[in-house]
Amino acid sequence: MFSFSVPLTKKALGGFDPFLTATGRAVIAGVLAAVLLRLRRVPAPARRHWWPLFFTMLGAVFGWPILIALALRHTTSAHVAVIAAFMPLATAVIAVLHTHERASWQFWAAASAGTAALVAFAVTQGGVSGGNVEADLLIVGAVFSSAWCYVLGASVTRAMPGWQVISWVVVSALPLTIPASIVLWLETSDRYSPGAGAWTSLVLLGVSSMYLGFFAWYRGLALAGIAHGGQVQQLQALLTLVWSALLLGERITATTILAALTVIVAVVWAQRGRTPANAAPQE
Repeated sequence: MFSFSVPLTKKALGGFDPFLTATGRAVIAGVLAAVLLRLRRVPAPARRHWWPLFFTMLGAVFGWPILIALALRHTTSAHVAVIAAFMPLATAVIAVLHTHERASWQFWAAASAGTAALVAFAVTQGGVSGGNVEADLLIVGAVFSSAWCYVLGASVTRAMPGWQVISWVVVSALPLTIPASIVLWLETSDRYSPGAGAWTSLVLLGVSSMYLGFFAWYRGLALAGIAHGGQVQQLQALLTLVWSALLLGERITATTILAALTVIVAVVWAQRGRTPANAAPQE
């Protein structure tokens, strides 16, 4: 689900203002989450959890979506994938520093090898073309914003299920995202004319990469450990290139298969190289 984020954002930009693609998807996710929390009668989080939820919201709802949308105005989806390939490694570094998870030398070797394979693949596929310094800085900011919100959000899964974490994140953002979306729509409607493709992309972004994808993601990080589980995200960068080719017309070559096998080996190696023991998460 996350791998569709960049190409769908590129599609949505054909009919929406960059800031509206971020706030709009968050409104969709927030409304779904509010309904679900209400139906399940989930109590509000404890006071001590609101700060990590707030900073998770800054990264997941505003940081990544806005910075990526702004970057995609100046570059291609494939170019974004080149730099975003560093996200799993960035997530691991932040997790080790913030949560004091332990990682073996094999883990770091595997994480670095997988990242290098992704970057090499993206470069050979022409992912570097079309980039500029402004776009690169925006992507780097988006990568660290997303990695930080992954770590903080996953840390709260010790106290509540991952689906509740992301639900409270997008619901708490509604007082900002709803009025922002209304204002942005009124101010930009004369410059944009979204068609079916743009609307479909925005809805899919809100339902999948902004909401449902986090159900599995936070659950997986809680089970595997943030640093180790995050390496599975190397597959996201590869799939982003594949969807970019299918949705945006870029070429897919036999190199894709070789890169896929290399990344899969790196992911398996990273999991085998884990240290024996992160604490089990709370259900």
